[in-house]
Parts: sequence; structure tokens; C-alpha cells
Amino acid sequence: MSAHDHADHDHTHGGAAHGSLKGYLIGFVLSVILTAVPFWMVMTGAIDNKQATAVIVMAFAAVQIVVHMVFFLHMNPASEGGWSMLALIFTVILVVIVLSGSLWVMYHLNANMMPGLHEMRQMP
Repeated sequence: MSAHDHADHDHTHGGAAHGSLKGYLIGFVLSVILTAVPFWMVMTGAIDNKQATAVIVMAFAAVQIVVHMVFFLHMNPASEGGWSMLALIFTVILVVIVLSGSLWVMYHLNANMMPGLHEMRQMP
């Protein structure tokens, strides 16, 4: 085995390519954009409907998770015999369950714990 063969072997690790500076920079810029846009939307009240804002923020969060998995964890269908793609699908399912469950709990806490306007008028 020559030094050239050894150098090529170190960069492939089971079919998963190492990231390049360009790939990391693209991932970083996308991550910053996917963080700044929802932050701006919430802080400025760009959308009056709070439910629509929440859905858009969660969509940006889901896209950001995929960006991190592709650009920083180097997950693609060819890497590690498809197990990385299975991990991505599992992660997406878990994120959907956690986000929808969290929203459901927060909505019901808000609806059931906060007194209504007519109840507040009757308080001493």
C-alpha cells in the first residue's frame, strides 16, 4: 500500500466523504439565515397571526435540523450503507412527535391554567 492509497483511504471512511471548507461555510450561512429569519419574524411581529408564526418558526427549525445533518454530520443515502438515512428518518419522526407534543401541552396549559376574562372580573 503506497502513501497515496493510504491518504485516499483516510478520506472516505465507509463511503462518507469528509466535509470541505466550502461545505461547512454553506452549512454555517444556512444555519445563520435559518436562525435569524424566525428571530426577526417573532421580534418584529412581521406576521400578525401567532399560530402562523409558530408554524413557520417550526418549519424553519425542521429545515435547520436537516441542514445540520447534511452539512455537519455528512448524512446522505450512500453513507454507511443507508443507515445514516434511516437515522435521519428516525430523527424527523422524533422531532415531529416532540414538537407537536410540546405545542399540545403548552396550548392546553394556557387554555386550562389561565383564568378567563369573566372569571377575573369576579375575583375580589
